[in-house]
Amino acid sequence: WDQVDYKQSDYARFRKIMTAEVNAAIRGAFDGGAEQVIVADGHGRGRNILIEELDQRARLNSSGPSPLSMVQGVDQGVDAAMFVGYHARAGTNDAILDHTWTGAVVDVRLNGQPIGETGLNAAVCGHFDAPVLLVTGDQSVCAEAADLLGPVETAIVKRAAGRMAAECLPPAEAQERIYRAARRAVERYLAGEAPAPFRPDPPLTLTVEWAQSQMADRAAIMPGARRLEGRRVEFTAADALEAYRAFRSLMALARD
Repeated sequence: WDQVDYKQSDYARFRKIMTAEVNAAIRGAFDGGAEQVIVADGHGRGRNILIEELDQRARLNSSGPSPLSMVQGVDQGVDAAMFVGYHARAGTNDAILDHTWTGAVVDVRLNGQPIGETGLNAAVCGHFDAPVLLVTGDQSVCAEAADLLGPVETAIVKRAAGRMAAECLPPAEAQERIYRAARRAVERYLAGEAPAPFRPDPPLTLTVEWAQSQMADRAAIMPGARRLEGRRVEFTAADALEAYRAFRSLMALARD
């Protein structure tokens, strides 16, 4: 966590590495045939990517909260999305910093299917007819993405040996893998070979389980929410956008 927490000494060093990985995806997208790239800074406070070092062909959605959070901008006629630097869902074996939104969440499901941030954000993209073309991260999040989204391009840049340990590639090699995967992803999309947008069948039943019961106590106050048992709360949404907004509202209420 020291590498991704702005209060820690390692953070400044690793935000430069993250910016370089985003740049690798941007270069790959343009070289693959993309005409425009919008970046959504989706970690924490949304103020991590160094705009002065970002590829100047891209636009950056920074800070928050913003209406669509980690996929801010996808409603602006975006054709497709790429998820760079993602984590596997909470409770995944051998996955670096596995979590879903916060460490307080134990499990999230849509229509009974376990999902993490990959699935939540992919569903919003799917609502706007945008398929996810690429996911980068460790081997576990890449496998999660392939299981959920189908033949998506992936770039495995580290192999987790637990939640806090991994065999990591040198940054230059990681960036090259991301570049190549992003380029292939856009080329496949333009050739009509991309995976379909992720669109779970409506109505969508969202179920969230928290680490502590008092979080469910607070979340259950939300109109339309149903308390199940112990630490779980359920909400039925008409579509993925409503489910996403409900999830974020439940998270805000549950926060101490």
